[in-house]
This record gives sequence, C-alpha cells and structure tokens, in this order.
Amino acid sequence: EVQLVESGGGLVQAGGSLRLSCAASGFTFDDYAIGWFRQAPGKEREGVSCISSSDGSTYYADSVKGRFTISSDNAKNTVYLQMNSLKPEDTAVYYCAATGSPRYLLRLWALLKYDYWGQGTQVTVSS
Repeated sequence: EVQLVESGGGLVQAGGSLRLSCAASGFTFDDYAIGWFRQAPGKEREGVSCISSSDGSTYYADSVKGRFTISSDNAKNTVYLQMNSLKPEDTAVYYCAATGSPRYLLRLWALLKYDYWGQGTQVTVSS
C-alpha cells in the first residue's frame, strides 16, 4: 500500500521555524520526485518545493526561496521541509506528493501530475 505521511505541523509565531516530514512507503522512492504543496482557506493549492529523489535537484516557489529548504533522506524514504522565518501568509495545510515524471520535466514541478498524496498537516503562523 502506497503511503505518504506528513508530520511536524503546528502553531508558531511569525519569524519562527518548523520542520515538516514526509515519510513514504509502498513505492520505489528513488524513482519519484517529492513535492510539497499548500492550501490556505479560500485559496487554490500552490506548489512550495520539490526534490528529485534520484539526483537531489531542488526547486522552490519564489515565495519561499531563501526561507524554506527541502531535503531528502533516501535511507529513510523521508523528505523534509525546513521552514524558517515563517510569515502569517505561510499558514496553510501542507501536503507532500510523489510524481514519477521524468527528471527533465521537473523544472515544471508545480504543474506536473502527482501520483500519490499525503493527508496534510496544518501549519499556522501567528502574527
């Protein structure tokens, strides 16, 4: 059974940090890229970041560049999203997802089809 399980969300003050984890199982981790997405109430889902499990290439939305860092521990089939300098506008449910799209398409990571999704974890940043 394919599973993506997010954890690490919570309530934090503006300027604080959180680290989200996405634990994957049930598929060949190295064959997939893992993306983080978020959805705030009343807003569309948006891509946050993506990492290729095979070569470690990383991609970020402009809104989080310099503040968020994505990383992968392939031995643990886990992807992390370190979020620093959090802002109230980062408040959302954060989801991780896996795509089997070929590496040459990952520059379009936010637009690709993702095959598997986690259940989401809430991040709330207070002002």
